[in-house]
Amino acid sequence: MEFTAQQIAELLNGKVEGDKNAIVNTFSKIEEGKAGSLCFLANPKYTNYIYETEASVVLVNNDFEAQKPIKASLIRVEDAYKSIAILLDIYNQMTDKPKGIEKQSFIHKSAVIGKNIYVGAFAYIAKDVKIGNNVLIYPGVYIGNNVTIGDNCVFHPGVKIYHNTKIGNNCIIHSGSVIGADGFGFAPNNGEEFVKIAQIGNVIIEDNVELGALVTVDRATMGSTIIRKGVKLDNQNHIAHNVEIGENTVIAAQSGLAGTSKIGKNCMFGGQVGIGPHITIANGTKLSAQSGVPNNVLKEDSILMGAPAFDIRAYHRAYVHFKNLDDIVKRLENLEKKLKEK
Repeated sequence: MEFTAQQIAELLNGKVEGDKNAIVNTFSKIEEGKAGSLCFLANPKYTNYIYETEASVVLVNNDFEAQKPIKASLIRVEDAYKSIAILLDIYNQMTDKPKGIEKQSFIHKSAVIGKNIYVGAFAYIAKDVKIGNNVLIYPGVYIGNNVTIGDNCVFHPGVKIYHNTKIGNNCIIHSGSVIGADGFGFAPNNGEEFVKIAQIGNVIIEDNVELGALVTVDRATMGSTIIRKGVKLDNQNHIAHNVEIGENTVIAAQSGLAGTSKIGKNCMFGGQVGIGPHITIANGTKLSAQSGVPNNVLKEDSILMGAPAFDIRAYHRAYVHFKNLDDIVKRLENLEKKLKEK
């Protein structure tokens, strides 16, 4: 489909500078922009491309100031990054979605299925499952006994959802993720083999949660492992038994949260962060990539770095000395030699 710059500006409450009738029919990165495409500039590192791009329309922030002539029409908006997300979502909703129940799938007779759902080939829906409206279940998905799923959810190929899991509305789970596998519970047995502790809890995922590919969320030993509304987890995250993640927290790839840790709301974790067992993390905490947290973080809006993690400003100061450690040691050795010569 084609849209003019003016039509797009009206969708975004933006203002056009240049040709209001410039037509776009696709998206592009600003460094790869071609005629007929729309791109955006949000990161200042890419500013030089706006003077070279062949894109027909570019979204920019209201405070952008051009230093050279620009061929493209500009649409000024409050937040270019947020605006491109809105447009991409509109575009995604316009694409054709699969419909109906494919023959090779299995749905237990006791399952309750909502309206306008899709169930792909080789999907398996077990007994007493309840599924809401407008749900997409792609091929190879397994949904175990007594699972409850809300409206407008998407389960990509190969997702496995164990029994008794509860999932809210508008959730997206990407390929290969496993929800509700046993927590890692084993009791020592006087030097003999470890004794498995039965994991009889479940997983609760609230509304508007998105889990990337190959995410694992373990069921609770007792009670529930809880992912609160608005949480976004990147690929290959591991959430252990009885963890609770607060609202609107985002966690980048390959992070691990050990059992019974409690993560506050509005937190941001970089990639490969590790949280120890029974740890409490305060609201608004930010953890730099590869941080390790063995103790509670009780101060809200803390920014931490390192393993073990501590205040990022103190870490940066300490790291200056670490980089100079070899030189410092040599200076100390020289001083010791001079003292011995006296």
